[in-house]
Formats: sequence, structure tokens, C-alpha cells
Amino acid sequence: MSSPKGGRRLLSALSAPLTTSAAADTTFQRKTDPGAAFKSKKCILKTVCDYTAAWLWLSSLQPAYLGLVTLLGLLGNGLVLCVFCLQRKPCSVADVYLGNLAAADLVMLCCLPFWTVTVARGYRWDFGEAMCKLVNVAISMNYICSMMFLTLVSVDRYLALVKPVSPSRLRRAPWAKRICLGIWVLGLLFTLPSLLFRTVSYVEDAGVHACILRFPRPEWTLYNNITQTVLGFLIPGLAVAYCTCYIVAALNERGLEGLPGVRAERKATHLVLAVLVVFLICWTPHHVMRLLDTVDYFQVVPGCLWGHVLDVGLQLSSYLAYSNSAVNPFLFVIVGTHFRRRAREVFGKTLNPLSKDLNYLSVSFTSVHRLKDVQPRGDGTK
Repeated sequence: MSSPKGGRRLLSALSAPLTTSAAADTTFQRKTDPGAAFKSKKCILKTVCDYTAAWLWLSSLQPAYLGLVTLLGLLGNGLVLCVFCLQRKPCSVADVYLGNLAAADLVMLCCLPFWTVTVARGYRWDFGEAMCKLVNVAISMNYICSMMFLTLVSVDRYLALVKPVSPSRLRRAPWAKRICLGIWVLGLLFTLPSLLFRTVSYVEDAGVHACILRFPRPEWTLYNNITQTVLGFLIPGLAVAYCTCYIVAALNERGLEGLPGVRAERKATHLVLAVLVVFLICWTPHHVMRLLDTVDYFQVVPGCLWGHVLDVGLQLSSYLAYSNSAVNPFLFVIVGTHFRRRAREVFGKTLNPLSKDLNYLSVSFTSVHRLKDVQPRGDGTK
């Protein structure tokens, strides 16, 4: 597979859709806006900074990894949605939020194969500009919607355990569904930059038509990164941390065990906490790397080695973030005792009629053979 030869910032611009590099954007701006170029232009041209071999090695691993994440995630999140949609009991508020989380993961996983093929073809985009926008909007929406749904489920657990005797509209399923609809709309608004500025352009140094995020000015990428990090991670993260502290304290408090329904709420909370912890493990490195890359816009650290580290770190953190969508269903099965019971009920009823039909056919087949054996033969013998 061929690789770009235009230096680290060009490679970063061709990479994963989550990797929106503030420094990478200026590589393209030099052709139309020379005044916006970095003073370190020589860094891009020097062969000493060319890490093609490392990039090729990283790119060679990505298609297989993305394919595995896609396969496991589609199967797992599909099963989770089946359980939530087919269960007899009405969904709780936490079920509504976790079901929408699985739906967001499923949408993103349906779009990952496009990038898997693109990486395997040397970052050449063969699916048209409309799909370039649609696929990247869906992938970007996954993150912001997932973060908001986890924030909401944290608030729900906070209200259930910390304020169990204080009724709230937020703990009603109809209200939860309306809030989820608002979150999907908010996620779409957050992805407007991808919808407006994602385009398929010929990248001369790479020799391919690539799906890239090209802002009119490099400063816009900086503003976009800061907005995504602050509004999409820091503020919701603080809300989640606040709720989690009180939730853990409530779980350790013995005085609430006598209240009706608190024991069941505690069991459901264990699953929520597991999902939150894994989400932070998968997504925090990506935001740390994005923040460092945004700082690199100001060329705080001179030289090319730091840029090399940032590019590799951005790629690795992006694919760690993707893996979160495949891990969540396993948490439902391993940690969620109520979910396992509901899954047995749903799939047991689904498979039970099939097993009855198979048993009926087996009995009928055996009976026919026995009748043939006892029928008198033509010579009068049995």
C-alpha cells in the first residue's frame, strides 16, 4: 500500500475521521493561504522527519482491527437492542438511555467498514462525496450522543439512589424518550462542521482522492477542537464525576436498604458504573491527544519528533475509542444480572416455538418409521 510522502501533518489529515488535527489542517491551507502556514514548513519537507515505515506498519494493522471491532460490535449491540425492544416489561429510564447508547454504537459500527476499505486502499475514498459526509457525520455523532446518554444515565442513577424519595419527571420513561430525541438533534448540530466541510479532494502529495475535513481557515479547526473537547467531554465529564461520587457513597450506605426498590436500583447501578468506567478508559486518551495536538498548533514544542508522537498517539487513541462500541455489549452480559435474565426470557421465548416444532417433527418422523416396521409384509410375515 502506498503511503503519503508529504510529512506528518499530511498523514494526520488523511487519517481516521475522529482525528481532527489543528496542525494538520494548515498543510492544506498553505496552497490557498500562505500566510496561515506554519513557520516550520521545513519540518514537512525534510526526509529526516519522514516516518513512512511506522505509518505503513500502523496502517497495515488498522483494517483487520476495524473489521474485528465492527463484527463484534454489530452482533453485540444488535442483541442488546433486541432484548430491550422485545422484552415484555416496559423499559425503565435507564433502559431507554442504555438502549439509545447501543443504537448510537450500532450506527457508528455500520459506517466503520467504509473507513476500513479506505485505509486498506491507501486512504483513497471511492464512495463519493455524499457518503464522505454521511459516514463521518454518523461516526462523529456516536461520540457526542454516547457521552450525553451516559451523562443522563448517571443523573438517573443519582436520582434513584441519592434522592430515592424525591419524585422527578426525569425518572419517567416518556420524558426520557423525549430527552433522547433532543440528544440526537444536539448530536447532529455538533457534527455540522463535518456535514459542511468534509469533502473529497485530490491530495497531490499522497496521490489519492481523500475524504478530508477542510475548513476555510486553519483557525476554525482549532475552535472546533476546543468546542468538542469542552462541551463534549469536560462539562459532561464533570457532571458524571459529580453524580458518580454521590452514587458510590449511596451504594456504601446501609440505611437505604429498607426502602422499596433500592436493592434493584443498586444492581442496575453496577452495570451503569461499569459502562461509565470503560467509556472513560476508551475515550480519555483520545481527548488528551486531541488537546495536545491543539496545543501543537502554536508550535510550543519545536522539531518533528513531537509531531511524530502526536500522529501515532492520535491514531492509537482513535481506535481505542472505536473499541468502546464493541465492549459495551459484553459489559451488559457480564455485569448486568437483570439484563441476562431478560435476555434468557426474550431469546428463550423466541427459540422455544422453534424447539417445539423440531421436537414435533422428530416424533412424527419416528412414529412413521415404527408404523412401517410393524406393517405386515407381502409374504405374510411381520
